[in-house]
Amino acid sequence: MTCFRHHQQRPLRSRLRHWQQARTWARLIREAEALWHVDVRALRRIGALELSQLLEEVPPEDRQRVNRWLHCYSTSTRFTPVATGVTSDFRDP
Repeated sequence: MTCFRHHQQRPLRSRLRHWQQARTWARLIREAEALWHVDVRALRRIGALELSQLLEEVPPEDRQRVNRWLHCYSTSTRFTPVATGVTSDFRDP
Protein backbone atom coordinates (compact mmCIF):
# COMPACT_ATOMS: atom_id res chain seq x y z
CA MET A 1 0.00 0.00 0.00
CA THR A 2 2.96 2.34 -0.23
CA CYS A 3 1.78 3.63 -3.62
CA PHE A 4 -1.29 5.17 -1.95
CA ARG A 5 0.60 6.67 0.95
CA HIS A 6 1.79 9.62 -1.15
CA HIS A 7 -1.80 10.69 -1.86
CA GLN A 8 -2.81 10.37 1.77
CA GLN A 9 0.01 12.65 2.93
CA ARG A 10 -1.37 15.66 1.09
CA PRO A 11 -4.86 16.84 2.02
CA LEU A 12 -7.59 16.33 -0.53
CA ARG A 13 -8.16 20.06 -0.85
CA SER A 14 -4.52 20.64 -1.77
CA ARG A 15 -4.57 17.91 -4.41
CA LEU A 16 -7.82 19.29 -5.86
CA ARG A 17 -6.40 22.81 -6.03
CA HIS A 18 -3.28 21.52 -7.80
CA TRP A 19 -5.45 19.60 -10.32
CA GLN A 20 -7.64 22.65 -10.98
CA GLN A 21 -4.63 24.92 -11.52
CA ALA A 22 -3.12 22.56 -14.10
CA ARG A 23 -6.45 22.32 -15.93
CA THR A 24 -6.84 26.11 -15.91
CA TRP A 25 -3.38 26.64 -17.44
CA ALA A 26 -4.19 24.14 -20.18
CA ARG A 27 -7.53 25.82 -20.93
CA LEU A 28 -5.89 29.25 -21.21
CA ILE A 29 -3.28 27.85 -23.60
CA ARG A 30 -6.02 26.20 -25.67
CA GLU A 31 -7.89 29.53 -25.92
CA ALA A 32 -4.72 31.36 -26.97
CA GLU A 33 -4.14 28.73 -29.65
CA ALA A 34 -7.71 29.16 -30.87
CA LEU A 35 -6.96 32.85 -31.50
CA TRP A 36 -3.94 31.77 -33.53
CA HIS A 37 -6.19 30.00 -36.05
CA VAL A 38 -8.31 33.07 -36.77
CA ASP A 39 -7.57 34.73 -40.12
CA VAL A 40 -7.68 38.25 -38.77
CA ARG A 41 -4.08 39.44 -38.44
CA ALA A 42 -4.59 41.46 -35.25
CA LEU A 43 -6.27 38.55 -33.46
CA ARG A 44 -3.50 36.18 -34.53
CA ARG A 45 -0.91 38.58 -33.13
CA ILE A 46 -2.83 38.87 -29.85
CA GLY A 47 -3.13 35.08 -29.72
CA ALA A 48 0.60 34.65 -30.26
CA LEU A 49 1.42 37.21 -27.56
CA GLU A 50 -1.03 35.61 -25.14
CA LEU A 51 0.36 32.15 -25.80
CA SER A 52 3.98 33.20 -25.31
CA GLN A 53 3.10 34.95 -22.05
CA LEU A 54 1.19 31.92 -20.77
CA LEU A 55 4.12 29.64 -21.59
CA GLU A 56 6.37 31.84 -19.46
CA GLU A 57 3.92 31.93 -16.54
CA VAL A 58 3.17 28.22 -16.08
CA PRO A 59 5.13 27.10 -12.99
CA PRO A 60 7.71 24.38 -13.81
CA GLU A 61 6.21 22.00 -11.25
CA ASP A 62 2.82 22.15 -13.02
CA ARG A 63 4.05 21.64 -16.59
CA GLN A 64 3.75 17.86 -16.66
CA ARG A 65 0.14 18.02 -15.51
CA VAL A 66 -0.61 20.88 -17.89
CA ASN A 67 0.81 18.74 -20.70
CA ARG A 68 -1.72 16.02 -19.89
CA TRP A 69 -4.57 18.52 -20.19
CA LEU A 70 -3.12 19.97 -23.39
CA HIS A 71 -3.10 16.46 -24.84
CA CYS A 72 -6.77 16.01 -23.82
CA TYR A 73 -7.64 19.34 -25.45
CA SER A 74 -5.75 18.33 -28.65
CA THR A 75 -3.61 21.47 -28.69
CA SER A 76 -0.35 21.89 -30.58
CA THR A 77 1.52 23.27 -27.59
CA ARG A 78 3.48 20.97 -25.29
CA PHE A 79 6.11 21.65 -22.67
CA THR A 80 9.35 19.73 -23.06
CA PRO A 81 10.88 18.29 -19.89
CA VAL A 82 13.78 20.71 -19.40
CA ALA A 83 14.95 21.73 -15.92
CA THR A 84 15.95 25.29 -16.86
CA GLY A 85 14.11 27.83 -18.94
CA VAL A 86 10.80 27.59 -20.73
CA THR A 87 10.61 25.57 -23.87
CA SER A 88 7.60 24.46 -25.75
CA ASP A 89 6.91 22.51 -28.87
CA PHE A 90 4.34 24.94 -30.26
CA ARG A 91 4.22 24.75 -34.02
CA ASP A 92 2.39 27.19 -36.23
CA PRO A 93 -0.25 25.03 -37.98
